[in-house]
Amino acid sequence: MKNTVSLALALSLTASLFTTAANAAGDPDAGAKIFPRLCGGCHQVGESARPGFGPQLNGIIGRPAGTSANYVYSEAMKNSGVTWNREMLIAYLKDPKGVVPGTRMIFWGLSDEEKLDNLLAYLQTFSG
Repeated sequence: MKNTVSLALALSLTASLFTTAANAAGDPDAGAKIFPRLCGGCHQVGESARPGFGPQLNGIIGRPAGTSANYVYSEAMKNSGVTWNREMLIAYLKDPKGVVPGTRMIFWGLSDEEKLDNLLAYLQTFSG
């Protein structure tokens, strides 16, 4: 009986971990709906993406901040030392001026974890 309860508990915890990991990955289709509303006024993604008020975001994950071609970055962004990984993008999207003081990005921040996960899942589809 003890073994059965232990096995059930272990299976339950394992399933919980996989569910959390799957949810953390986000939904790119949901992110595609969020992007135009929250980011599309300044940023573009996709084959024909070009810089506008902000840099194009193709390949943002893994890219050092302030290095996208054909965009004039603030000194703060160029000298930030940031490389955009998932954790840094989440922190930045929550509080841009807190992560890179002096950034020109005008965005109040996004605190909804699900929307952040979905947005990053969408951006990851333009990784290269």
